Order: sequence, then structure tokens, then C-alpha cells
Amino acid sequence: MRVGWREVEEKAQEWVREAGALLLASLKESLVIETKTNASDLVTNMDRHIEKYFIERIQRTYPTHRVLGEEGYGDEVASAEGTIWMIDPIDGTMNFVHQKRNFAISVGVYHEGEGMIGIIYDPVHDEMYHAVRGEGAYCNGVRIAELQPGNVAEGVIAVNAMWLTENPKVNAEKMAALVREARGTRSYGCAALEIVYVATGRLDGYLTPRLSPWDFAAGAVIIQETGGIITTFAGRALDPVQKGSVLVARPGVHPQLLEYVK
Repeated sequence: MRVGWREVEEKAQEWVREAGALLLASLKESLVIETKTNASDLVTNMDRHIEKYFIERIQRTYPTHRVLGEEGYGDEVASAEGTIWMIDPIDGTMNFVHQKRNFAISVGVYHEGEGMIGIIYDPVHDEMYHAVRGEGAYCNGVRIAELQPGNVAEGVIAVNAMWLTENPKVNAEKMAALVREARGTRSYGCAALEIVYVATGRLDGYLTPRLSPWDFAAGAVIIQETGGIITTFAGRALDPVQKGSVLVARPGVHPQLLEYVK
């Protein structure tokens, strides 16, 4: 089975690189930009084009696999049974539109609820983060070192400024206390990159009270292969096909962050 997943990962990396080239080429052209749920929730013609690009290739190559994609062109997925590809064609669409950087393609492949493959590609910096379950995590073919224990006081934590204001999801006062305790905070506006930045040690933790499966699926595989910890705010395992809270951190930092979000 492991040999089979390696072959699937190689095919997925090939598709991801091709899709990344399409995104880079599109930055030189005009984009069609629309909103989804609100003015800050953007979708472009490239989000839709890239998702359809993946679905076409997956269905042709692996006809028994299902696809759960952000733009809704895949399958209706209510359970984690079978093999599911979880795809975010452009994670960080607002960054893609406004900054032309800090966005990524995220592809996770799960089998019977277990993450088997994680691929996150930053096309602007040509950084391909990838992992097959049980075989370690890599960036452009170079193995990512195992994470060592840390603590919040000496760490850099990724948290969106939204959660520092009054909101129904988390205690803003506790979030403000976390900001004061940490060495520093950052917000990249791209969940996939924030998760792999924890995996590579660029960040020490990342938390958000709401995230969709296509946002965390690939990163969850990668972070676990580096010895990092990813759970809900309640400290439970993530449901691979449901939206929910996500807390990811290096050892030592994770239990400390849980105290701020309980």
C-alpha cells in the first residue's frame, strides 16, 4: 500500500506544479473577481479553473476516488469513507488578488479517514511541502527536521487580528493575553502556509476557531510527520470532512495554547 501512496503523491505533485504555473501566468493577466459570503470572501476565475483542472485529472486517473473542493465542483462528501482528495485551489485568495504572494495550492488525500498524502505548494517562492504518511515531511525533496519542544514566551504565534476583537468564537481577552505572552505574532492570511510554517519552525503555533477540511487536510499530514500536534480547541482529533477549530503547534507550545482557547 505504501508504494501505491508514493505513486499517487508523485502524480499529485506533478498536477500541483502544473497548476502553480497556471496561477503564476494568470498574475500577468486580468482576473475576474467575485465575492461569496461577504466582501472579504473572494473567489476568482482561477479558483474555479484550478479546481476543475484537478477534478478532471483525478476522475480520469482515479475514478473511484472522491473530491472535496472549496469551490464545490467535486462530490457531495458527508463521510470519510473511501479515498477523498481535499483541494483548495487557491488558499489565500485575498492575498492572491491584492498581494500576488502568500497564497498556496493545498491538496490532501485521505483514505478511510486517515491522512495519507499532504501537498502544499507556494508557487511564488517555488516551495513544495509534501508528505506521505509514515515517510516524513519534505520541502522540495529535502527532509524537514523533527520539531523540538518550545514554549509560548519564546515563540511566534500565528493568529488573525479578528480574534483579538469581540467575537462569538473565542475570548478576546484571552487572545490579547496570548499576544502579550508570546515573543511575537503573525498573520499570513493563508492557513495552509501557516500550518507548514509551524512544521518547518518558522512559526511555533497557529490557531483559528474556524477552518474547512480543504484548508487543513494537507497541512495536518505534513505537521504530524514533523512531530507537531494538530487538534481542535478541545484537544480532540480533527474530523477530516467537517469544519471546525484548529490548533497546531510544536510540542510544548500546544498544551500552553490550549489553555488560551478552552
